[in-house]
This record gives sequence, structure tokens and C-alpha cells, in this order.
Amino acid sequence: MPHPTPPVAERTVGYPGVKSVEVASGHLLIILFDNGERRVFDAAPLLTVGRFKTLASPEVFGTVRVSFDTIEWENGLDLDPEYLYQRSEPLEADQGER
Repeated sequence: MPHPTPPVAERTVGYPGVKSVEVASGHLLIILFDNGERRVFDAAPLLTVGRFKTLASPEVFGTVRVSFDTIEWENGLDLDPEYLYQRSEPLEADQGER
């Protein structure tokens, strides 16, 4: 007799997912996470690594979008939401967009 499959649980542990992303000056991203936090992620350190070098172009960098619970660029590159959260800084209310 087959066992019923339990329903998929909501995220209960781990890092929050991405709800929205905006490109700010340079290679900064303003990310809204699903826990309500807005954080600033500096992608500049990645721009010397492998395929991420293509993101040095402002036109390519500007194609970033939300994909499921993280971000993805038009060229298929993506970053884990955990990495984004760990490597970003809280956005101060008075900082606004850079």
C-alpha cells in the first residue's frame, strides 16, 4: 500500500529568500528579502572570478532579476540566497539608493 506524500513545508530554517532586487550605482544591488530586510550586496569582488567577469559590463549586470527565491542574470548566472544574505549589509533607512 503506498504511503501518502507529506505536503511540502514552508521554509522553516535557513536564510530568507529574495523578493526583489534593484541595481544601484556601481555593482551594488539593493535586495529585499522575504523577512522584510532590505540589504546592500556588493558584487564587485565577484567580477574577477570565472564567468562572473561578464557581469563587469553595466548592460549585462543590469539584467539581474528575481528567479524563484534568489537572483539571476539574463546569461544564466545566479547566486544562492544564503550567499547574498551572508555577504550583504543591512540598508540603513537614511541610505536610500546609492
